[in-house]
Amino acid sequence: MTLNDVQPRRRSRLAAAFSRLEGPQTMGRGPGFWAGFLVVVALASAYPLFSDGYTVGNTVYFFTWTFMAMGLSLIWGYGGALSFGQTAFFGLAGYTYGVLTINIGVEYGFTLVALLLAMLVAGALAALIGYFLFFGRITGVFLGIVTLSITLVFERFMAQTAGPQWAIGSARLNGYNGMSGMPPLTIPWPSGDIVLYPDIALYYVVLGLVVLVYLGLRMLVNSRFGNVLVAIRENPERAEMLGYDIRKYQLGAFVIGAMLAGLSGVLYTAWGQYITPSSMSITAAALPIVWVAVGGRSDLTATLVGTLVVLGGFQALTIYGSQYALIVMGALLVATVLVAPEGIIAAIAKLPARLRARSQKGESV
Repeated sequence: MTLNDVQPRRRSRLAAAFSRLEGPQTMGRGPGFWAGFLVVVALASAYPLFSDGYTVGNTVYFFTWTFMAMGLSLIWGYGGALSFGQTAFFGLAGYTYGVLTINIGVEYGFTLVALLLAMLVAGALAALIGYFLFFGRITGVFLGIVTLSITLVFERFMAQTAGPQWAIGSARLNGYNGMSGMPPLTIPWPSGDIVLYPDIALYYVVLGLVVLVYLGLRMLVNSRFGNVLVAIRENPERAEMLGYDIRKYQLGAFVIGAMLAGLSGVLYTAWGQYITPSSMSITAAALPIVWVAVGGRSDLTATLVGTLVVLGGFQALTIYGSQYALIVMGALLVATVLVAPEGIIAAIAKLPARLRARSQKGESV
């Protein structure tokens, strides 16, 4: 095989990969959609130029949660497996990052290594749990109950680690007081390390990660893996009769979703230099379900937009009291299930097409 033969094959593979950015499993395609996407990214990139550092850092907080939401969309929206375990993987990765960086430090870019290791730990736990869940044929509401139970057990365990004996090296777990003192993400640089405090630099790093993960997941769900995953969601028996081992696909989605939740956990921990068991409470476990359901669990774009909108509204409501914010979130979830089960953002996005179809139908009659 010559070099001239290899290069066209590589180009065709790249073209095939990029073609998966548009597909039947995701909304939005064509020049109009991608032009709008570029405009949104450009506006988001320009946002720090017109805002103060505190507000920019607060915006990073919103972005950190989107990875967990997109992972849940993959597990639940595309795979049909409702999981309350995202916050368990979120917390596990956050604590892992804290333990590693407090004990080893930040030299030579170790915080980035710790980020990857924490995600791998979350993925390894998800692989272990998912193996028993999916290969044990636990589905439906029972899957949600088991994952919620695992999350709450982990939260209760971490809550009772307040004593001085609960330490890993120099890292004190501190029970409900939470672990603190872990360093922020640090990028090694020849002229001096770049410390990513909750400010403009961290904003651009996390924004870039959001864009990359979003595009990568679009490619994934429009690939063979994503098509099979949707087939399993629609009719698992039929997918199995066609020769697919549905357990492997469900397990794969579960692990990827857990690693994305772990990414959220690490970014949150590095952002605030703090992690607490309350991040894995029953309230925390339920909130991602609300974000994804309201946006539209079966579409990544709707999930991403819905999560940012709901998080912004939730923070605005907490000014008047967190209890009111939780009541509104619960009411919003009930309204979504009753009025727009496919998700409010997804329903709004599909409204013009439905109106055109209705208009054409009326004209034909």
